[in-house]
Amino acid sequence: MAPSPRNRIIRRLSTAFAALSLAGGVLAAGPAAGASPNPITHPDKDHAGSSLEGSGSGTVTPLVSGPLGLDVSSHQGNVTWSSVKSNGAQFAYVKATEGTTYQNPYFSQQYVGSYNVGLIRGAYHFATPDTSSGAAQADYFAAHGGGWSADHHTLPGAVDLESNPYGASCYGLSQASMRSWIHAFINEYHAKSGRWAVIYTSLSWWTSCTGNTDTTFATNSPLWIAKWASSAGTLPAGWSFYTFWQYADSGTFPGDQDVFNGDSTRLLALADNT
Repeated sequence: MAPSPRNRIIRRLSTAFAALSLAGGVLAAGPAAGASPNPITHPDKDHAGSSLEGSGSGTVTPLVSGPLGLDVSSHQGNVTWSSVKSNGAQFAYVKATEGTTYQNPYFSQQYVGSYNVGLIRGAYHFATPDTSSGAAQADYFAAHGGGWSADHHTLPGAVDLESNPYGASCYGLSQASMRSWIHAFINEYHAKSGRWAVIYTSLSWWTSCTGNTDTTFATNSPLWIAKWASSAGTLPAGWSFYTFWQYADSGTFPGDQDVFNGDSTRLLALADNT
């Protein structure tokens, strides 16, 4: 018996669907194995505190005293470091890398330039935990500006942990997986540089994405807290004090405004690992 017109239509649709599935596997298999779920497409816009933009903080005066500094990225371009120094800055953090593919094109001008005027400087890495492992990103960072040297002017490298600029805030990782990723980065960076990386984060991101339960991070890693306000507020679990505080996104210096929790001798001691 010949198939009815309805059955012939169903059969043709089934055949067409099967052909599409086989011609590239898009319908059947999803993204290719190893592909990044959120490719890095605008690293020039990603910097320490970029996820806080739009919060209306503006210029803030911190309710503490201590050595003042700044953090910059390619966002700021070439920085006039002599003016930064004359305006009172004592330290600077410079974005070096993001993921395992991006290097700040202004890194040399910013990192070497800050050193040349006498600032104590350090490099930071913008983490993208959904694109590669913590160890891989620590290796890339250490090899592209994030290393440490005992020259009295270099701070330990920092890992910037904040909301995903390309998708879900926690990069699609569970809290346990995020904690494991961060431990892998910290441990690998220590193996490569001999220093424990500074952790840059906000309380809200840390709580949401790590659970704010693992106090062991505070054992070795100094805290760089992001809080655009006159007070640093509550700190993540384990840390009884912060080492750096990013308190505003604009002010005396280019980029974000930071303060060190201590005096100049303690800032030098951190650089010297003493």
